[in-house]
Amino acid sequence: MAFDQLLTSFVLLWAVVDPIGTIPVFIATTDGKTPAEKVRIAKIAAGAAAAILLFFLVAGEVLLRLMGVPLAAFQVAGGLILFLFALTMIFGESKPEEEIRRSRSLEEIAIHPLATPSLASPGAILAVVLLTENSRHSIGEQAATAAIALLVVAAAYVMMRLAERISGVIGSAGASVLSRVMGLLIASIAATQVLEGLRNYFTA
Repeated sequence: MAFDQLLTSFVLLWAVVDPIGTIPVFIATTDGKTPAEKVRIAKIAAGAAAAILLFFLVAGEVLLRLMGVPLAAFQVAGGLILFLFALTMIFGESKPEEEIRRSRSLEEIAIHPLATPSLASPGAILAVVLLTENSRHSIGEQAATAAIALLVVAAAYVMMRLAERISGVIGSAGASVLSRVMGLLIASIAATQVLEGLRNYFTA
């Protein structure tokens, strides 16, 4: 895989997983937990998110074929959903604000909202499927995408472990701003996915 492709994949996956945006969610939902419990929650959340993304990376396209959905149509739909997701990040509640509001039970925080939808978000799932299209990417390129996805999740795990320190530096307002910047990146990538999907559908 060329360097520019690796960079594009990394930027897209970083934007949709948004490890920095997970920091305020982690802090708010683990309030009152012991340091050991916070470490365990971070491990479970990162492990579950990685498993979800790898599952869809491997089986996502197969599931689409079984349902008779052309990948080009999925690419257009995925691009539109990513674009709407980006709009909510830019104009609506930012990811931290929205997910902190949604979180309820501390017993469920490892899986929800941390593993999903915070890390393995619908946008992230769509991204790994589109980035590993069998007809366009070799096994080596798909393995590289899987490695990038795991790298981003690992970065999210590290940020959860250092959440208190990072939050003290950037603050909740800084995380909100970064989340909106990620929204801009997602919107541009989503538009590209829609245009490519339409081209692939009508030239197939």
